[in-house]
Amino acid sequence: MAGAVVVGVGPGIGEAVARRFSREGMSVAAISRTGGGEGSLVLKADVRDEVALRGALDAAAKEFGTPDVVVYNAAVVRADGVGELDAQGQLDAWAVNVVGALTAAAHVLPEMARRGSGSFIVTGGMPEPKPDYVSLSLGKAGVRTLVKLLDQTYGQSVHVASVTVDGAVEAGTFFDPDDIAEHYWRLHVQPREQWQSEVLHGVFP
Repeated sequence: MAGAVVVGVGPGIGEAVARRFSREGMSVAAISRTGGGEGSLVLKADVRDEVALRGALDAAAKEFGTPDVVVYNAAVVRADGVGELDAQGQLDAWAVNVVGALTAAAHVLPEMARRGSGSFIVTGGMPEPKPDYVSLSLGKAGVRTLVKLLDQTYGQSVHVASVTVDGAVEAGTFFDPDDIAEHYWRLHVQPREQWQSEVLHGVFP
């Protein structure tokens, strides 16, 4: 296996996903804004900085080759109602929640498609918009659309999917990050004829 790249590695889902892929014997490149996290290769990049993000992805590919799986987990999670966040704040959140995922996809998916295999998985959320989380609701709606666009473009050879988490991630609860990380592994190893585009993790009626 060439390895896995996890973008947005911090306490919670990112570290849990990195650990989960590591347990399968995969080399993991962990990319985070602070340069911390768990992985065979730890890289620092702010996903709002296109040059830095592309550079980190190149560094991972130089070390491990074209990745078998890329997980985009970076997000700005905060409460804000309509009009409570100024335009720049909304743009900053959008840059992390959506544009960073698009940058990562545009950088890695063409080569994965040429190889004819791989997975690109994005952490989603907010299956229904919430008025107390405007920027996050908009961002996760954007992620859902982005995953569909990427699937339409690369889905014949690369498994593009999202894991939609509808709740606050906390160890020891239904939203335990180690439990959520299992979805990412299952998506990655799904046979092509069983590929899912979205897995929902939440309490739904």
